[in-house]
Amino acid sequence: MPRLYVLGAGTPTPTPDRFGSAFVLDIDGEKIMLDCGPAATHKLVKSGLWPTDIDHLFFTHHHFDHDIDYPCFLLCRWDQSIGKENQLQVFGPTLTEKITEGVIGDDGIFSHDWKARVYHPLSQQVYVNRGGKLPRPKPDIKATDVGPGHVFTADKWEVNAAPAEHVQPYLDSLAYRFEAKGGKSVVFTGDTQPCDSVVDLAKDADVLISMCWDDQEIMDEGGEAVGQTGTTGAARMAEQAGVKKLVLVHMGPHIAQHGPLEKGLGDIREVFSGEVIYAEEIMSMGL
Repeated sequence: MPRLYVLGAGTPTPTPDRFGSAFVLDIDGEKIMLDCGPAATHKLVKSGLWPTDIDHLFFTHHHFDHDIDYPCFLLCRWDQSIGKENQLQVFGPTLTEKITEGVIGDDGIFSHDWKARVYHPLSQQVYVNRGGKLPRPKPDIKATDVGPGHVFTADKWEVNAAPAEHVQPYLDSLAYRFEAKGGKSVVFTGDTQPCDSVVDLAKDADVLISMCWDDQEIMDEGGEAVGQTGTTGAARMAEQAGVKKLVLVHMGPHIAQHGPLEKGLGDIREVFSGEVIYAEEIMSMGL
């Protein structure tokens, strides 16, 4: 059974309990990271995982609340490696390759860090003591810009993508569907407004992990429903797609409070007949 680790269940607005988006999907022992928002690396470790556990990372889009911890994750995963790990493969919409090279390439903004750790005797000794063998290799990441359609096939799972309607044309956004070879299907909407492309991608999926910025009525009245999904918007997509379980993430400060949260759950249950889960950070669940 796939397992979901919720690292970040919030938005660009920091609160004591939520900030940004990041997840790990465990499929038969293979741990796949989705987005890498604020403090994702630290939250990963708090969840009982480790950076070198991750061999694949998928970005839904490149707003900072989904990718700001990417430099930290790249450097930490590389620093903790001993040269025996798999190459990290990173996928995402346009800008994924550019950002990766800009962070950790030979002339990237953090190249001074890894070069010091590759060449200074102290860092070399730490690397050897950890189990590595000199010469210490520089970071080796395979980043690929992807679009809608088939994205990647692994031994135990495969992933397809569809457009997510968010803030185009300024940023490309994708939703992803992961199919485990054991039969389970898990869909991440990323940031999106309710749209046919995401509904079609999620058709008959076991789980839909959807953004839920706020109470839909408040969003509609305040003009914040364009490019975003709220309570009943997420419910309608889940019901139209025929999914079994709806997991609500990317929750803003208002809907995450008691009172609005219970109202939102009631509104959702009037539309969607399946199981509903409000995600909390540093929680995990079997899917």
